[in-house]
Amino acid sequence: MTRKALPQPERDEIRVESVLQALGEPVRLQIIRALADAPEGIACGEIELPVTASTRAHHLRILREAGVLSTHTEGTRRISTLRREDLETLYPGLLTGILTAPR
Repeated sequence: MTRKALPQPERDEIRVESVLQALGEPVRLQIIRALADAPEGIACGEIELPVTASTRAHHLRILREAGVLSTHTEGTRRISTLRREDLETLYPGLLTGILTAPR
């Protein structure tokens, strides 16, 4: 099966402003929480969200372009994973703080 990564910033291109802006939306926080519980990644359609498929794709793209998650294709599926290591290296504690914050 061919695996192809979608465009995303390299670690040194990730900016805290973009990360915070991407995470400042409730649906995107819901996506991040789901990915935090699935280190192997989740197919985009398997994350339960109260939005349409096109809106889901938009939110995933915003998170990917900000460097919060990584997405690759496996056949016809798009698998997203949280870029936990990159974010922890760049901004220690940021992701942990966001994931443990009261909802």
